[in-house]
Amino acid sequence: IYQELSEVDKLIKIYSKEDIETKKILLKNYVWPNDDFPLNKMPISNSNDINDELFSDIESLLQIDSFTVEMEYGMTSISYLFLPKTTNDQLIIYHQGHGSSSLRGPDSHSFEQDKEIIQNFLDKNYSVLIFSMPGYGMNNEPVIEIPNLGKITLNSHNHFKFIENETTRPIKFFIEPVIITLNQIEKNYNFESFHMVGLSGGGWSTVVIPALDDRIQTSYSVAGSIPIWMRSDSSDFGDYEQTIPEFYKIANYEELYIMSAYGEGRKLVLFYNEFDPCCFPGSLYKQFPFKTIIQERLKILDGEFDVIIDEGQDKHVISDFTLNQIFFSLESKL
Repeated sequence: IYQELSEVDKLIKIYSKEDIETKKILLKNYVWPNDDFPLNKMPISNSNDINDELFSDIESLLQIDSFTVEMEYGMTSISYLFLPKTTNDQLIIYHQGHGSSSLRGPDSHSFEQDKEIIQNFLDKNYSVLIFSMPGYGMNNEPVIEIPNLGKITLNSHNHFKFIENETTRPIKFFIEPVIITLNQIEKNYNFESFHMVGLSGGGWSTVVIPALDDRIQTSYSVAGSIPIWMRSDSSDFGDYEQTIPEFYKIANYEELYIMSAYGEGRKLVLFYNEFDPCCFPGSLYKQFPFKTIIQERLKILDGEFDVIIDEGQDKHVISDFTLNQIFFSLESKL
């Protein structure tokens, strides 16, 4: 069922800047069929210098600001902005994945488990804006009523298919929080550049969101996605948001990689753990190394793309190796 790499090139229908802009418009029209891309929307609340004892012992931390975005069906997204005492005026958007917390809802706090990564960025003078996926961490799980089915709690991403219709595209719940929060960030802060890092489902977000929002300059997706044709194992085919036919028929993963990397000074790096026990192992990528196909297409456009394997890594993590590679890449851009 796998394709020859020579056939993969034919799947990419992007040859020019105009092709990218067309796909952006089509994707935005799909995600927001009755509304505009949410560049004019703002979080419903924003609190500065909040008190969170979980992070009080990070010496390089100046303060934490919080943002709450509210979307359709009352779906909310809570994010934290960690500001360092010494800043390089660069913002890292860090997006967690499905493993962000065994607890969900307002009584859980999944940001703590990424405290070490947050501290690593702060110690190097980066600010960090962290998000959980819909329904995870401190984000809520609305109870809604489905015609002919009754009430259902939106506590699984696979439940979103029950509210998918011509006017509501639940994939927007994964995209809007970052875009809307960045609107407020642009208004209230003075960062020189935005960058994005994500693991697993957050790695997926780190491919899709920069494809639509070119305010994000460099993106580092860890164990986040592979092209659809490489997903032979049904157990690793992907969650709801990773496999929406109407969305990926507009722009497949290869095209999304190009769109996320496209533009002056922009870059996308995909990281794969060689023996990842969860998702998209680097050992699979090695069988079908599509990197050069994306790179060749970007040569006639603009932007950088790379794939890096964490050799021997058998955990579903952002390892020290990967984190150091991200720092090296970021510093080379500054």
